[in-house]
Amino acid sequence: MTGSPHTVVARTLATARLEIHARLAGPKDGWPVVFLHGNCSDSRFWTATMAALPAGLRAVAPDLRGFGATAPAPIDATRGMRDFADDLDALLEHAEVGRAGRKVVLVAHSAGAGVAMQYAIDHPANVGGLVLEAPISPVGFGGTRDAEGAPCWADFAGSGGGTANPEFVKRIAAHDRGDDSPLAPLRVMRDCYVKPPFRASPDEEQLLLDSVLSTRVGDAHYPGDLVTSPNWPGIAPGTRGMNNAFAPKYFDLRGFAELPSHPPVLWIRGADDVIVSDTSVFDLGYLGQLGAVPGWPGAEVYPPQPMIAQTRAVLDRYAARGGSYREHVIADAGHSPHLEKPAEFRDHVFAFLRACIG
Repeated sequence: MTGSPHTVVARTLATARLEIHARLAGPKDGWPVVFLHGNCSDSRFWTATMAALPAGLRAVAPDLRGFGATAPAPIDATRGMRDFADDLDALLEHAEVGRAGRKVVLVAHSAGAGVAMQYAIDHPANVGGLVLEAPISPVGFGGTRDAEGAPCWADFAGSGGGTANPEFVKRIAAHDRGDDSPLAPLRVMRDCYVKPPFRASPDEEQLLLDSVLSTRVGDAHYPGDLVTSPNWPGIAPGTRGMNNAFAPKYFDLRGFAELPSHPPVLWIRGADDVIVSDTSVFDLGYLGQLGAVPGWPGAEVYPPQPMIAQTRAVLDRYAARGGSYREHVIADAGHSPHLEKPAEFRDHVFAFLRACIG
């Protein structure tokens, strides 16, 4: 496989579950590589990577339900990431994907990595490798206290739909394109999705903002519903929507370590990620420690979530049981190394794809 620029095209594909909008590149008979986006984004985050993919590969990047132009089916959070994983399984049967019985390689960013790992748990024979970029912790986001994922409270308070900032949610719903507030989607993208002072080109930045603003807002989508809790910080997961789907009450990928097959894993992340981190600015435990959320009960009760240690614990167990993984940390990069340091990201990922496919 040599480097070859690809035209990325958009299609709406009818599947047995729902109509899925996807971006595709490369020949239909190429080896399938599926790109999965994270929360508050869509497949446009992968456009430049897909265009640069080596020849001989078929790139497929779906918009997950609730994002982009895919049919807005509701998200049943009590299934964790299984709504998305089941959608992916239906998509892989579509002729446009060109799987033809071959094992797919999954390249997944942030919350999309949760979809990839869930799919591998449910369909291990279909997966030939996984690239996990800045992956969400295998025990979910928020509400856990140690490397094994023990909950801070029995009701998982501090995770779920109530953790999203309401002003950010409001501005997404209004398709706000301004930069007048730290909670404007454009500012959150500039400050948190990447490491400042990185800035995409003006045209690419607007494309990425379109992607963020494609997020469907509501109890059934982003961020989801919530329930009140007697435990700090006073909210616990509801049963619907994206942020509840990756709350640890329902989301648990520790079974990945027990896969009967052992596709190789590349774990790639930015050294200065502020979203998936042991000091995440979106984790209420860390924000409480900083004094940004009042009433924090202290580190003995509710410490910052050790997200990196949790991922490493699961992947170490995976390796101990016959699997393999490699961790690569990209210096001076934040949550989206594929945007911030594309050459370094592609060097590692494309070499991994070649090794997976042979």
